[in-house]
Amino acid sequence: MTTQEVRLGGFGGQGVILAGMILGRAKSIFEDKFATLTQDFGPEARGGAASCAVILSDDPILYPNVFTPDVLLAMSQGAFDKYIGGLKKGGILVIEEDLVNVKEVDPSITIFKCPATRFAEEIGRKIVLNIVMYGFLVAVTGLLSEETARKGVEASIPKGTEKLNFAAFEKGYQYGIEQKAKTG
Repeated sequence: MTTQEVRLGGFGGQGVILAGMILGRAKSIFEDKFATLTQDFGPEARGGAASCAVILSDDPILYPNVFTPDVLLAMSQGAFDKYIGGLKKGGILVIEEDLVNVKEVDPSITIFKCPATRFAEEIGRKIVLNIVMYGFLVAVTGLLSEETARKGVEASIPKGTEKLNFAAFEKGYQYGIEQKAKTG
C-alpha cells in the first residue's frame, strides 16, 4: 500500500468521525506511517450529515483532501447517495446493510454489507455500531492488520468501555473475514 483514500459517511451520532480517527491513529501511531483526516458535519448535534476523509500513506501526505476514494464506507442512505459517484472505479463500497439501499453502481466496484446496527444491539449497546463497522472495514479492505486495528481502538475509547468495544470490533472483524472469503 502506497496511498489509500477512504471516505466514511453517515449521520451525526453514529460515530463516523471517531471511526475515521481510529483508522488514521492506528496507521500513523502503530504502523509508523502517515495519515490525514478531514471532517465535515452539519450543525445538528445528532441526525445531520457527518463524514470524514482519511488518507493513509507510506509517504508524507502533501494534500489532505480526498476526491476519488479507493474505499467508501456508507452508514446512511444520504452518505451513499452523496458519495457513491466519487468512488474510484474498481473501488470498495462498505455499507451498513440495514440503513443503505444500494442502487446502481459501477460493476467494477466490490460491495461488502454489514448489519452493524443489529450486531451492536446484540452486543448490548447500539452506540458501538461504529466500532463494528470499523472492524468490518479493516477485515474486508486490509487497510490495517488486525493487531494494529485493535491497538487503534484501545487508544481511542474511554477507560472502562474496553470489553464492550473489543466485542464490537471482534464481531465486525470476524464477519468481515467471512464476507471477504465469500468474494474469493
